[in-house]
Amino acid sequence: MGGGEKMRGGEKMYSTSTPMPTHQLSDSNRGIMGNHNDNNARNLRVYQTWKGSNIFCFGGRLVFGPDVRSLFLTIFLIMIPVILFCAFVSQRLINDFQHQLGYYVVVICVILTANVIILLFLTSARDPGIIPRNLHPPEDEGSSISVDWPGSQVAGPSLPPTKDVMVNGMVVKVKYCQTCLLYRPPRCSHCSICNNCVERFDHHCPWVGQCIGKRNYRFFFMFVSSTTMLCLYVLAFCWVNIRKIMDTYHCNMWTAFLKSPVSGILILYTFICAWFVGGLTAFHLYLIFTNQVAIFSSPLSLCCSKSFTPHYAACKLFYFFADNI
Repeated sequence: MGGGEKMRGGEKMYSTSTPMPTHQLSDSNRGIMGNHNDNNARNLRVYQTWKGSNIFCFGGRLVFGPDVRSLFLTIFLIMIPVILFCAFVSQRLINDFQHQLGYYVVVICVILTANVIILLFLTSARDPGIIPRNLHPPEDEGSSISVDWPGSQVAGPSLPPTKDVMVNGMVVKVKYCQTCLLYRPPRCSHCSICNNCVERFDHHCPWVGQCIGKRNYRFFFMFVSSTTMLCLYVLAFCWVNIRKIMDTYHCNMWTAFLKSPVSGILILYTFICAWFVGGLTAFHLYLIFTNQVAIFSSPLSLCCSKSFTPHYAACKLFYFFADNI
């Protein structure tokens, strides 16, 4: 690797004036030798010489995206309404329900919240399916070079932008990535935010600060579906609390909202959130049953289409707040 590489997560700078030999790299992310002519050469792990924009923690065991700070906003948006529900709304439910059923309402809410936070962490801190980049371009197998390929207009070796490969007896066209120096497998895309090629790339989610791909898609789907359940749970019991107030004081709904304003705020908040995450859950259910990914789905694609979907709206909302904070 020529030049210097800036390391994230408190890692030291690493630079060498000579490129590392190809035979010294390991696919298992075990160890890597830098500058074998140096008598004081030390073993380096792959994450210490990583060219992407990821942030690594705990010796490379946790892999975050470059916008990992958005996790704090997401956790805040999840925890604050739950804390308000447990501190204000649940007190009346505990008193009104018999046989201590009100305590079970609080316990289930805490369990659902813990499940959402764990799934959020598993989605954000996991390798989404990054394909290791090559140190050198692959050898040209004699494919014809497209005239649209920039390398065909300059001197020196170049590779065609696409080539045909056989997948399950079918011819599939794969694209060449100039950054990672490899032909991307089918359904693989290069994330411009993380600067990596990700297998079965679905999208880069700003709410979790990580790409969503082959290795963390299941956790992402469980996260959004569990968040939908949490929103509906809080929404339902806030309505129950309002109904209890109406029956106790023989008042109308607006008077009940005045007696429990937190319930009204949570009803509005969880309804809006349930629309976004519930729509996102339904959207990804559609993608799962039709065997698609968000970036390639049409016309519901977030990245390839301007159609209004809950996913598109949620990401636009995130970037609006991020730009104004």
